[in-house]
Amino acid sequence: MFSIEAIMSTNLITLSPSATLAEARTLMHEHRIHHLPVLDGDKLIGLISLTNVLAATDSFLRDDGSRIHADEIGITDAMVTDVATVDVSASLRHAALFLEKHKIGCLPVMDNEDLVGIITDTDFVAVAINLLEQIEETEPVVEDYDEVDVA
Repeated sequence: MFSIEAIMSTNLITLSPSATLAEARTLMHEHRIHHLPVLDGDKLIGLISLTNVLAATDSFLRDDGSRIHADEIGITDAMVTDVATVDVSASLRHAALFLEKHKIGCLPVMDNEDLVGIITDTDFVAVAINLLEQIEETEPVVEDYDEVDVA
């Protein structure tokens, strides 16, 4: 069966506490990701999500003179510091239930105090697709599709 280690991302893109929202937004766009762990050295101190970036970024509808630009806002002003994490040895079901219950999009994966990966809701969609494909392979083939009720 699947484990957290089997599906987590380990090629992590991270930020330092001195980064700005503009840097976070650029990294998210370039790497097509929505979550960035914030590390002070090797220690996880926060997490910034695309939602955090968008919420903290000033509206483009404001006039330029009064607008606060994303390169003026430090990452520490917008990041979540009470970060929920999961241990690398936890069950995949436990992690999925936690994401669903708390309506969050990711969990940094820890091995003691070390950040070793990140698991996201997108990872669980990939697992669901894999399981559905396995189920389809074991289902009997229906010869006459006209008689199949697809309601």
